[in-house]
Amino acid sequence: GALAKLVLKQLGISVQAYTSQVGDISLERDYRLYDLSLTETNAVRCPDAAKAAEMEALITKVKGEGDTIGGIITCVIKGCPAGLGEPEFGKLHAALGAAMLSINAVKGFEYGEGFSGVTMRGSEQNDIFVPNSESSESPCLSTKTNHSGGIQGGISNGQDIYFRVAFKPVATLLKEQDTVDLEGNPTTLTAKGRHDPCVLPRAVPVVEAMAAMTILDHFMLNQSKKV
Repeated sequence: GALAKLVLKQLGISVQAYTSQVGDISLERDYRLYDLSLTETNAVRCPDAAKAAEMEALITKVKGEGDTIGGIITCVIKGCPAGLGEPEFGKLHAALGAAMLSINAVKGFEYGEGFSGVTMRGSEQNDIFVPNSESSESPCLSTKTNHSGGIQGGISNGQDIYFRVAFKPVATLLKEQDTVDLEGNPTTLTAKGRHDPCVLPRAVPVVEAMAAMTILDHFMLNQSKKV
């Protein structure tokens, strides 16, 4: 993933993930409201200092109770060229979803407006194509909005790609849990050792790595078809 990010950087493509929610403490959905360069300035990897402090306090509280908590990581890919992906098998958003759902503890994936878009009308959701006078490429097209998250019909359209990944609370608790033994008899289990009360801070670079490898893979596939 780190190597893929270096290659993408040379191509003008950046991949930036950040913690956008821990428990019920969340940032606004619109990533453009935040300075993502501040992500690495705190332990939870959240670009909002005030929310980061709240998240840290919640994680500390949960840890003290011997419990765990989940949350959401948002990822933004900038500079991705139009044309990556396929219209049927090999859709770019399907590949990103498969990559994210391959990460331990991930239970959900949405891109663009995702589930929040179901309350919108088609006239509100559609990204209208407009001429892009700032582009020197052909065709010189852009969209007024980016509700689709930079991917339309399974293919990147040149806009920012953004998605959200939901992580469940860690299953291993430092408090007594009911379970069964090898014979199926009721018993209790108390885990020992070092276990994170929340995986979100550690998972941010993992999300970036998986996203970078997926984008680079599709970039190389796209280039091979042009030869």
